[in-house]
Amino acid sequence: MAKKKRKVPDVNTSSTADIAFLLLIFFLVTSSMDTDSGLARQLPQPPQDEDNLTEMKIQKRNLLVVLVNSLDQTMVGDTHYDNLRQLQGKTGKQSLKDKVKEFVINANNNEDMPELFEVEFDAPIGTLRVTKDHVISLQNDNTTSYKAYLAVQNELVKAYNELRDEAARRYFNRPYEELLLDEQELIRKVYPQKISEAEPKSYGGNK
Repeated sequence: MAKKKRKVPDVNTSSTADIAFLLLIFFLVTSSMDTDSGLARQLPQPPQDEDNLTEMKIQKRNLLVVLVNSLDQTMVGDTHYDNLRQLQGKTGKQSLKDKVKEFVINANNNEDMPELFEVEFDAPIGTLRVTKDHVISLQNDNTTSYKAYLAVQNELVKAYNELRDEAARRYFNRPYEELLLDEQELIRKVYPQKISEAEPKSYGGNK
Protein backbone atom coordinates (compact mmCIF):
# COMPACT_ATOMS: atom_id res chain seq x y z
CA MET A 1 0.00 0.00 0.00
CA ALA A 2 1.60 3.30 -1.12
CA LYS A 3 2.25 5.85 1.50
CA LYS A 4 0.61 9.18 1.10
CA LYS A 5 2.87 12.22 0.98
CA ARG A 6 2.42 14.40 3.97
CA LYS A 7 1.53 17.93 3.06
CA VAL A 8 3.75 20.61 4.56
CA PRO A 9 1.58 23.33 5.95
CA ASP A 10 2.06 26.76 4.37
CA VAL A 11 3.92 29.25 6.51
CA ASN A 12 2.24 32.55 6.90
CA THR A 13 5.02 35.02 5.93
CA SER A 14 2.97 38.16 6.11
CA SER A 15 3.69 38.63 9.79
CA THR A 16 7.42 37.95 9.21
CA ALA A 17 7.55 40.62 6.53
CA ASP A 18 5.86 43.05 8.87
CA ILE A 19 8.44 42.34 11.58
CA ALA A 20 11.34 42.75 9.12
CA PHE A 21 9.94 46.06 7.95
CA LEU A 22 9.57 47.32 11.52
CA LEU A 23 13.15 46.27 12.31
CA LEU A 24 14.40 48.12 9.22
CA ILE A 25 12.62 51.29 10.30
CA PHE A 26 14.00 50.90 13.81
CA PHE A 27 17.61 50.60 12.66
CA LEU A 28 17.26 53.52 10.24
CA VAL A 29 15.97 55.75 13.00
CA THR A 30 18.38 54.71 15.75
CA SER A 31 21.61 54.22 13.78
CA SER A 32 23.93 57.17 12.98
CA MET A 33 25.51 57.37 9.56
CA ASP A 34 28.90 58.90 8.90
CA THR A 35 28.58 62.28 7.29
CA ASP A 36 31.23 64.26 5.46
CA SER A 37 31.49 67.52 7.31
CA GLY A 38 33.85 68.99 4.70
CA LEU A 39 36.98 71.06 5.21
CA ALA A 40 37.16 73.56 8.02
CA ARG A 41 37.28 76.84 6.17
CA GLN A 42 36.97 80.39 7.40
CA LEU A 43 35.00 82.67 5.15
CA PRO A 44 36.72 85.87 4.07
CA GLN A 45 35.90 89.10 5.82
CA PRO A 46 33.33 91.33 4.11
CA PRO A 47 34.79 94.05 1.86
CA GLN A 48 36.13 97.02 3.74
CA ASP A 49 35.52 100.64 3.04
CA GLU A 50 37.93 102.36 0.70
CA ASP A 51 39.09 104.61 3.53
CA ASN A 52 40.06 101.61 5.65
CA LEU A 53 41.94 100.04 2.75
CA THR A 54 43.88 103.26 2.29
CA GLU A 55 44.88 103.26 5.95
CA MET A 56 46.15 99.69 5.62
CA LYS A 57 48.51 100.54 2.79
CA ILE A 58 52.14 100.98 3.77
CA GLN A 59 52.90 104.67 3.85
CA LYS A 60 56.02 105.79 2.02
CA ARG A 61 57.69 107.06 5.19
CA ASN A 62 57.37 103.59 6.77
CA LEU A 63 59.16 101.85 3.90
CA LEU A 64 62.93 101.58 3.48
CA VAL A 65 63.84 100.17 0.07
CA VAL A 66 67.18 98.35 -0.18
CA LEU A 67 68.01 97.73 -3.84
CA VAL A 68 70.85 95.51 -5.10
CA ASN A 69 71.42 96.01 -8.83
CA SER A 70 73.04 93.84 -11.52
CA LEU A 71 76.49 95.29 -10.69
CA ASP A 72 76.15 94.14 -7.05
CA GLN A 73 75.84 97.75 -5.95
CA THR A 74 73.44 98.55 -3.12
CA MET A 75 71.25 101.65 -3.03
CA VAL A 76 69.30 102.82 -0.01
CA GLY A 77 67.60 106.14 -0.67
CA ASP A 78 70.38 108.61 -1.53
CA THR A 79 73.10 106.33 -0.17
CA HIS A 80 75.09 104.23 -2.64
CA TYR A 81 77.35 101.32 -1.71
CA ASP A 82 79.80 100.09 -4.34
CA ASN A 83 81.38 97.23 -2.40
CA LEU A 84 81.29 95.20 0.79
CA ARG A 85 83.68 97.49 2.67
CA GLN A 86 81.38 100.45 2.11
CA LEU A 87 78.38 98.31 3.03
CA GLN A 88 79.99 97.47 6.37
CA GLY A 89 81.03 101.08 7.09
CA LYS A 90 84.78 100.45 6.79
CA THR A 91 85.40 103.44 4.51
CA GLY A 92 83.90 106.22 6.64
CA LYS A 93 80.45 105.97 5.06
CA GLN A 94 77.53 105.07 7.34
CA SER A 95 77.07 101.30 7.19
CA LEU A 96 73.88 99.71 5.93
CA LYS A 97 73.39 98.15 9.37
CA ASP A 98 73.51 101.52 11.14
CA LYS A 99 71.25 103.08 8.51
CA VAL A 100 68.63 100.39 9.14
CA LYS A 101 68.91 100.82 12.92
CA GLU A 102 68.45 104.57 12.56
CA PHE A 103 65.38 103.99 10.39
CA VAL A 104 63.78 101.48 12.76
CA ILE A 105 64.35 103.60 15.89
CA ASN A 106 63.63 107.07 14.44
CA ALA A 107 64.86 108.59 17.68
CA ASN A 108 64.31 112.19 16.50
CA ASN A 109 60.82 111.54 15.11
CA ASN A 110 61.97 112.47 11.61
CA GLU A 111 59.02 112.93 9.24
CA ASP A 112 60.91 111.03 6.52
CA MET A 113 61.17 107.98 8.77
CA PRO A 114 58.54 105.61 10.22
CA GLU A 115 55.74 106.89 12.43
CA LEU A 116 56.21 106.50 16.16
CA PHE A 117 53.44 105.00 18.28
CA GLU A 118 53.16 104.67 22.03
CA VAL A 119 52.83 100.96 22.81
CA GLU A 120 52.35 99.34 26.23
CA PHE A 121 54.67 96.38 26.83
CA ASP A 122 54.94 94.02 29.78
CA ALA A 123 57.28 94.87 32.64
CA PRO A 124 60.03 95.87 32.88
CA ILE A 125 59.63 97.78 29.60
CA GLY A 126 56.31 99.57 30.09
CA THR A 127 55.20 102.28 27.65
CA LEU A 128 57.58 102.81 24.74
CA ARG A 129 57.46 104.72 21.47
CA VAL A 130 58.20 102.36 18.58
CA THR A 131 57.89 102.30 14.80
CA LYS A 132 55.53 99.34 14.71
CA ASP A 133 54.61 99.83 11.02
CA HIS A 134 58.09 100.03 9.52
CA VAL A 135 59.09 97.67 6.68
CA ILE A 136 62.50 96.96 5.13
CA SER A 137 61.98 96.04 1.47
CA LEU A 138 64.88 94.09 -0.03
CA GLN A 139 64.87 94.07 -3.83
CA ASN A 140 67.48 92.61 -6.14
CA ASP A 141 68.13 92.31 -9.86
CA ASN A 142 67.75 89.04 -11.75
CA THR A 143 71.52 88.92 -12.23
CA THR A 144 72.59 90.00 -8.73
CA SER A 145 75.26 87.60 -7.44
CA TYR A 146 74.35 85.40 -4.52
CA LYS A 147 77.40 86.67 -2.62
CA ALA A 148 76.24 90.30 -2.84
CA TYR A 149 72.65 89.39 -1.97
CA LEU A 150 73.77 87.38 1.06
CA ALA A 151 76.05 90.21 2.25
CA VAL A 152 73.15 92.68 2.19
CA GLN A 153 70.84 90.20 3.90
CA ASN A 154 73.41 89.67 6.66
CA GLU A 155 73.69 93.40 7.32
CA LEU A 156 69.91 93.73 7.63
CA VAL A 157 69.72 90.87 10.12
CA LYS A 158 72.68 92.30 12.08
CA ALA A 159 70.78 95.56 12.51
CA TYR A 160 67.86 93.80 14.21
CA ASN A 161 70.19 91.61 16.26
CA GLU A 162 72.01 94.66 17.61
CA LEU A 163 68.77 96.48 18.40
CA ARG A 164 67.50 93.47 20.34
CA ASP A 165 70.77 93.00 22.19
CA GLU A 166 70.89 96.67 23.17
CA ALA A 167 67.29 96.50 24.43
CA ALA A 168 68.03 93.30 26.37
CA ARG A 169 70.96 94.92 28.16
CA ARG A 170 68.90 98.05 28.84
CA TYR A 171 65.89 96.30 30.38
CA PHE A 172 67.31 93.02 31.70
CA ASN A 173 71.04 93.83 32.16
CA ARG A 174 71.93 90.76 30.10
CA PRO A 175 72.67 90.13 26.41
CA TYR A 176 69.78 88.91 24.31
CA GLU A 177 71.21 85.39 23.97
CA GLU A 178 71.18 84.94 27.76
CA LEU A 179 67.54 85.94 28.23
CA LEU A 180 64.79 83.48 29.06
CA LEU A 181 62.46 82.55 26.20
CA ASP A 182 59.63 84.78 27.40
CA GLU A 183 62.07 87.67 27.86
CA GLN A 184 63.38 87.20 24.32
CA GLU A 185 59.82 87.17 23.03
CA LEU A 186 59.16 90.49 24.77
CA ILE A 187 62.24 92.05 23.16
CA ARG A 188 61.15 90.73 19.74
CA LYS A 189 57.82 92.48 20.20
CA VAL A 190 59.69 95.75 20.66
CA TYR A 191 61.85 95.14 17.57
CA PRO A 192 60.06 92.69 15.25
CA GLN A 193 62.12 91.76 12.20
CA LYS A 194 60.20 93.15 9.23
CA ILE A 195 62.19 92.33 6.11
CA SER A 196 60.17 91.95 2.93
CA GLU A 197 61.87 90.29 -0.06
CA ALA A 198 60.46 91.26 -3.43
CA GLU A 199 60.53 89.16 -6.59
CA PRO A 200 63.83 89.76 -8.48
CA LYS A 201 63.51 92.15 -11.41
CA SER A 202 65.75 93.71 -14.02
CA TYR A 203 66.94 97.13 -12.87
CA GLY A 204 69.41 97.77 -15.66
CA GLY A 205 73.18 97.76 -15.78
CA ASN A 206 75.43 95.24 -17.46
CA LYS A 207 78.30 93.27 -15.96
